[in-house]
Amino acid sequence: MLFKKILLGCFLLLFLSCVTKKKTFDIRDFGAQADTLTVNTIAIQKAINACHKQGGGKVVVSNGTYITGTVLLKNNVHLVIHENGVLKGSSNPLDYQSIDMFTDATGQERGNCLIGAVNAKNIGVSGKGIIDGNGAAFLHKNLVKERRRLHILESNKTFGKNRPFLLRFVKSSKIHVKGIQLREPAAWTCHFYQSSNIQIEEVSIYSHANFNNDGIDLDSSSAVSIKNCTIDTGDDAICFKTTSPIPTHDIKVSECSLKSEWGAIKFGTESMGDFYNILVTDCVINDTRGGGIKILSVDGANITNVTIKNIKMNAVDMPIFVRLGERLRTYRNTPKQKVGSIDKLLIKNIQATTQSIEKLRVNPPSGILITGTPAYDIGTVKLEDISINLPGGGKKANIKLVDEQVAAYPEFSFFGMLPAYGIYGRHIKKITLSNVNFKIENPDERAQIILEDVDNKIIN
Repeated sequence: MLFKKILLGCFLLLFLSCVTKKKTFDIRDFGAQADTLTVNTIAIQKAINACHKQGGGKVVVSNGTYITGTVLLKNNVHLVIHENGVLKGSSNPLDYQSIDMFTDATGQERGNCLIGAVNAKNIGVSGKGIIDGNGAAFLHKNLVKERRRLHILESNKTFGKNRPFLLRFVKSSKIHVKGIQLREPAAWTCHFYQSSNIQIEEVSIYSHANFNNDGIDLDSSSAVSIKNCTIDTGDDAICFKTTSPIPTHDIKVSECSLKSEWGAIKFGTESMGDFYNILVTDCVINDTRGGGIKILSVDGANITNVTIKNIKMNAVDMPIFVRLGERLRTYRNTPKQKVGSIDKLLIKNIQATTQSIEKLRVNPPSGILITGTPAYDIGTVKLEDISINLPGGGKKANIKLVDEQVAAYPEFSFFGMLPAYGIYGRHIKKITLSNVNFKIENPDERAQIILEDVDNKIIN
């Protein structure tokens, strides 16, 4: 009897050991080589496919740098990059494939990616290792060298045109991205399109190798948590988008450290679908030239029930910019939307200082710009417990009429110097200011607050 129990126990241990082994798939077992020369796309995809076929598990990258083109995750597959592992993007544009190609607000083709997923569930990317997009390889001068190396005719205008994102998830769900270091993509770093149930935590992003290098883009996506991430980008750090009429909603962003050359927390500019039930809280924004909080509906989005609170900004351009416009750009061959709206917006407990004068895009700066258009008012806006330090220095002689620019690209710097150093607001149905204060380092001949074409003003 005892012998049978021992035999049964050994069998169970052997069975569990086999099951465990089947759940972990090392890319080296499928032919991947960390020699910085081999393009391992096929080997890594084989590992992902085998993991998926066995019911799911982990595909592991460790011990070296592995060059790859596009690989696609499948149901129940989690890509794990160990601390001593690096996945690095190939310098050859022909090693990438496009998933759900579209044209963005800048007129550029998008869709290529390094790591992607389409219609996948229960997937993830995690670990303490690095995913490096090798974005500098897609700068024009380097693409010319690569074209010559591959003997591709210069008449081939598509070579390198669709710069790859780093991570791209399309129409997928139950996505977990944790702990990973994401570095230097050729375009956006993380793009989630029409996806849901997303957790992003403890992720580090550094993206300055190329252009349009956003950090995290939530595009027509929902049920998202972004927590405790560190993001340093040349373009928007965290950006809510809708390149389709499907809304972006039910989002919580918390405890993140953000730095950007264009915008730290941004809604738009691609804004066809609505944005609602979004909370951004307890974040720090440092050294950001493009603005701290930017909420933009210009392509038909209705933005409502948005709360941004407990934000500290150090050395930013304009801390708060809200714009309802009439650009009405379309994407993915969808019909043009009607002009949207911005309503039930609460921004509270904000402490901000602007950048030094030599770095400012508009000098002298203003703290807050909120504007609709003559035909379309912004709805209800509440600003509470806000303190902004500004350099001052405005002169009455330099004050000009602020152009409406109803259909232009929505950027605060395009409006130039404003006639108020604190708040300039117009075309608003109701605005409430409670404990909103501005401190200027030098005398400023402009007004502190100007509210024009505002139906209801409450200032406490």
